[in-house]
Amino acid sequence: MNIAISNTSDKPIYQQLFEQISAQILKGELESGYSLPPIRQAATELRVSIITVKKAWEELERLGLIYTVTGKGCFVAELSPDEMLQRRKEMILKQMMIDISYYKSFGFTIEEVYELLKEVY
Repeated sequence: MNIAISNTSDKPIYQQLFEQISAQILKGELESGYSLPPIRQAATELRVSIITVKKAWEELERLGLIYTVTGKGCFVAELSPDEMLQRRKEMILKQMMIDISYYKSFGFTIEEVYELLKEVY
């Protein structure tokens, strides 16, 4: 598990944790059954609060990406390749809807956004 926290990002730290771990799960980098570090350990290593890590872990579990075994910890859930692809698409579409609203607020057309996207990508 590889996590990079940015204290200058507009995104809350728990959201950064959630997004990075969910991406690693959905790309297959963290395989089914992989044991996430305990919340306290992760908080210490990342130098963030326990509440922050707990919130990210809860969101991962709410979406079925991880599961908890009482007394043992949190583990990556088993997802089929089709489920992983579907979940990646859902997450991307959710973010794109937010981004598109932002671009529209500046009056950009779809063509202009597409040209900017090509430049950046």
